[in-house]
Amino acid sequence: MTRDRLNLFDTTLRDGQQTQGVQFSTEEKQQIARALDALGIDYIEGGWPGANPTDSAFFDDAPKTRATMTAFGMTKRSGRSAENDDVLAAVMNANTPAVCLVGKSSAFHVTDALGISLEENLENLSASFDHLVGAGREALFDAEHFFDGYKADPDYALKALHTALNAGARWIVLCDTNGGTLPDEVSAIVKDVIASGIPGDKLGIHTHNDTEHAVANSLAAVLAGARQIQGTLNGLGERCGNANLTTLIPTLLLKEPFASRFETGVSLDALKGLRKTSRMLDDILNRVSAKQAPYVGASAFAHKAGLHASAILKDPTTYEHIDPALVGNARVVPMSNQAGQSNLRERLEQAGLKVAKGDPALGRILDRIKEQEAKGYSYDTAQASFELLARDELGQLPQFFEVKRYRVTVERRKNKRNKTVSLSEAVVVVKVDGKRMLNVSESVGPDGSDQGPVNALSRALAKDLGPYQDIIDDMHLVDFKVRITNGGTEAVTRVIIDSEDGQGQRWSTVGVSANIVDASFDALVDAINWKLLRDGAKV
Repeated sequence: MTRDRLNLFDTTLRDGQQTQGVQFSTEEKQQIARALDALGIDYIEGGWPGANPTDSAFFDDAPKTRATMTAFGMTKRSGRSAENDDVLAAVMNANTPAVCLVGKSSAFHVTDALGISLEENLENLSASFDHLVGAGREALFDAEHFFDGYKADPDYALKALHTALNAGARWIVLCDTNGGTLPDEVSAIVKDVIASGIPGDKLGIHTHNDTEHAVANSLAAVLAGARQIQGTLNGLGERCGNANLTTLIPTLLLKEPFASRFETGVSLDALKGLRKTSRMLDDILNRVSAKQAPYVGASAFAHKAGLHASAILKDPTTYEHIDPALVGNARVVPMSNQAGQSNLRERLEQAGLKVAKGDPALGRILDRIKEQEAKGYSYDTAQASFELLARDELGQLPQFFEVKRYRVTVERRKNKRNKTVSLSEAVVVVKVDGKRMLNVSESVGPDGSDQGPVNALSRALAKDLGPYQDIIDDMHLVDFKVRITNGGTEAVTRVIIDSEDGQGQRWSTVGVSANIVDASFDALVDAINWKLLRDGAKV
C-alpha cells in the first residue's frame, strides 16, 4: 500500500521564539537547526530576516541542511509595490529556497486590524506571491486567523486562499491563530477547503494550544486531507504554545491510522534521538524538562504502583503504549512506601542488581525505604538515592570517599557602590584513598553575583576528588527543589537535586534534615556517588 507523504515544518526558531522569556542567540539557532535536520524535518523556518539582528545574522550564516531553509515575513503593505516593499525585500534578501509569508484571510482582521478594503488585501496577496514565485522561490502562505475568519465569512476566507494559490503559492497553510478551534471544526473546515478546489497536497495546518488541542487539531487536519504540519519542538510558542512536534512525530510514526497511511522524513532510527533533541532545547533555554511530557518526559514510562510493575515484568505492553526505546526514553519504576517486591525487583534489575524472588534482602530494603520516607525522604522522585540505599543494604556500596567535615558561610557586605551584596563560601574536607583533601569554593556567577550556599557546596565538593576527578568533571546541578515536610519549629526540609553529565544522563537524589544546608549536602554527596558507580569507578 502506497503511503501519502506528510511534510513536517518546524517553526521553533521563529514562532517558538515568541515564547515569553525565550530569545535564541545566533549560535543557538544554528545548533537547533542542525538538530532538526538530523531528525528529518522537511522545512526549517529560521526566523524573520530584518526583524532583529539575531535572525538576520542567522540567515547570513545559516547551516547547510537537507531540510528546506525557510525565511518568514509578511505580504507587501498597501500603497507600494512588492518590488519596493522594504520589509518584503529583507525576506527575499535572505536567499532561502523557500519563503513563508503571513497574510490576512479574515475579513474582520482586514477591515479592523489592517484598516484596508477586502479587495485591496486580495491584491496585496496576489502581488506578493507573484513576486516570490517570479524570483524562483518556493512560496508558502500562512493564512492568519483562517479558522475564525472562515466561521465568520467563509466566502472571503476561501477567496484569500485561492488568491494566493492562483499566484503560485506551493503551500496554503490554515492557521488557527487564536487557538480556539476544536478538532471536529478543524476536520469539517479542512474538508470544505479541499472541496472548494484546493488540493490536500497543497494544504498545511498551523495550530496553537490555547485549548490544549493543538496536537489533536493537527492530526484532525491530516485525516481530513492536509499534507503539511507546522509545529515547534516541545510545543514552544506564544501564549500556550504551538502544536508540539515532539508529540506529533512519534504519533505519526507509531500510531494508527497514521503509521500505515503516511510517511514522513523522520526515520525510525532518527526517532530514537527525539528525547535527546527535546532535552537539548530545554538545556539551551536553561529549563527543567517537563517530566510528564508525552513520549519524552522522565515520567512518560514511570510505573509507581506495585500492581503495574508486576504486570510490566510479565509483559511491558500491559501498561506501556509503545516501547520507550523507540523515542530514546527508558522505563522507570519509582520506589516509594507504596511499592511492593515486584517494583523493587524490577528497579534493582534496571540498576544491574539481580536479587532472587523471596530473598530476605528485598524485605529489608522495603522496610528501610518505608522508614526513611516516614522521616521525609521521597524515593519516588530520587532514583539515584534509592539505588545507593539498596546497594548499601545489599553490601554492594563501595566507599569512594569520606566526608570528614564541611562548612558554608554567607557574608553580606557593602561594595564600592554602597550596595549590599552576598557572598557564599564553602569548605569541604574529604578523605580519598587515605589522603585528606581540603576544597574551598565561592559561589560567584559570571556576572559576579552570589549563586547561593548550595552552589558553593556543590563546587567545593566536586572541586578535587583525586583519582575520581575526571569522572565527575562533566557533571553539573540542573535543578534544586525544596519542600518543608513538617511545619512549625520542628520543620523538616526535603531537598531534591537533579544532576546531569556531558552525555545527557540525568539523575535525581534526595536529602532530608531540619537544616536545609545539611539536606542539600546529603543529596549532593549521593549525586557524586551515583555518578562514580554508574561510570565504573574503582575503589
